[in-house]
Amino acid sequence: MRRAFLGEFEEVVLLAVAILDDSAYGVPITQEIEQRTGRAVGFNSVHTTLQRLEAKGCLSSSMGGATAERGGRRKRYFSLTAAGRKALWEVRQTRIQLWEAVPGKTLQLMGN
Repeated sequence: MRRAFLGEFEEVVLLAVAILDDSAYGVPITQEIEQRTGRAVGFNSVHTTLQRLEAKGCLSSSMGGATAERGGRRKRYFSLTAAGRKALWEVRQTRIQLWEAVPGKTLQLMGN
């Protein structure tokens, strides 16, 4: 299998799905990202990214039951696939290697 390359937002969405586990659907994913990153994200951006990650094989989805609070509409729940877990692991490893390669003096704050 070829290595999956993730954009930053794709990585963040995958991580939010991992954090939410069985409760991962559009609205809570969006809220999780906003809460943890401190940046506003549009639901449409999250939804589009979820679809793209599912097409890449990093996520799978299933429909939940209809609820009265949603006017009888069903929720689409997302979960990581083995490929999604592997992609997150590879991104994490790459970031660790890059951070370890940065010379300490490079990131020193002025005056320290």
